[in-house]
Amino acid sequence: MSIRPILIHPDPRLKTVADPVSDITDELQRLAEDMLVTMYDAPGIGLAAPQVGVLSRLIVLDCARDEGARPKPYAMFNPEVVWASADKNIHEEGCLSIPETFAEVTRPAEVVVRWTDPSGDQKEDRFSGLWATCIQHEIDHLKGVLFIDYLGPLKRQLITRRMQKLKRERARTA
Repeated sequence: MSIRPILIHPDPRLKTVADPVSDITDELQRLAEDMLVTMYDAPGIGLAAPQVGVLSRLIVLDCARDEGARPKPYAMFNPEVVWASADKNIHEEGCLSIPETFAEVTRPAEVVVRWTDPSGDQKEDRFSGLWATCIQHEIDHLKGVLFIDYLGPLKRQLITRRMQKLKRERARTA
């Protein structure tokens, strides 16, 4: 398992719709493991394959972050929301591809998600609270949507300019 570099916005791969996974190969299972290691190292609670430059429908997440909580990692191939509640939640979201930037986003409070696990088994479960927000955020990545796309155009432009500056600074020090 290895830590993979995380793409920083703006990068065209982050705005590209990811391809469905037809066959869960050893390579894709290793990718899921690498993504979990990368997510924990960042540290974050979710990561989508496009964020590490792989345009496949794969997300990983683990929202069990309370002190003393046991890790509860998920790797989901081809995840899809099959039901969303009418009730909404507002969470302050961030993104590993948009470092040190946070904004409130409104999303359904509960969702039912269907996916394929790394063993190839079909799964379906109901998620609420932070888990629901995180899953929706990561599935958005598979559609080429970032959380800043839910913000107004002026705020989105300011964030994009700040990320361009960050990328230039990182390139100079690399």
